Amino acid sequence: MHIRHWIFLSLIAAVAAFILFEVALYKAIRRQAAHDEARPAGAIAVFGAAEYNGRPSPVYKARLDHAFDLEERHLAPLVITTGGSGGDPHYTEGGVGRDYLIQQGVAARKILDETHGETTYQSLKAVVQLLRARGIKKCIAVSDGFHLYRVKLMFSSFGITAYASPAPASPIEAEPFARALYSLREMLIVTLWHLGLRV
Repeated sequence: MHIRHWIFLSLIAAVAAFILFEVALYKAIRRQAAHDEARPAGAIAVFGAAEYNGRPSPVYKARLDHAFDLEERHLAPLVITTGGSGGDPHYTEGGVGRDYLIQQGVAARKILDETHGETTYQSLKAVVQLLRARGIKKCIAVSDGFHLYRVKLMFSSFGITAYASPAPASPIEAEPFARALYSLREMLIVTLWHLGLRV
């Protein structure tokens, strides 16, 4: 009975520690989502979202519009759009993002598009390669607020300093239920990251 008692207590302690970790992680994700760190850097990395037949979805458009504003403020000389095809035979998120920014007035020579990543991790790895090839060690990361804690964590693992800048017009962050749901999803993915799973 004595051994069983200690095993039971150990399990309770482990579960309690896990819950406390997850609560702290959720709070950290939400704290990061509310904090805009935009400042001069070597590049602006815009993380892709869905595109519809060559046009950015409302979520992606909010991210691209924010990146445009940052570029207009001359915070970085280069913008990198990201995202693969997601099964679309004609368009990629990165390519659609690039075309959209050019239409808004950003010079084509200032934009690079990463068009193969199908996950945040894949896109981020490709962005890191583009940054390293140009000797850039600092970037502004643009995405929805809920996404940026993970993005900063991943950039840091590659030795890149990322300044998080959430898209202020994000339709997800504007809706309480969606905001909580996506933040909980991020909490799970970050937990898997700490366990060594790269997604």
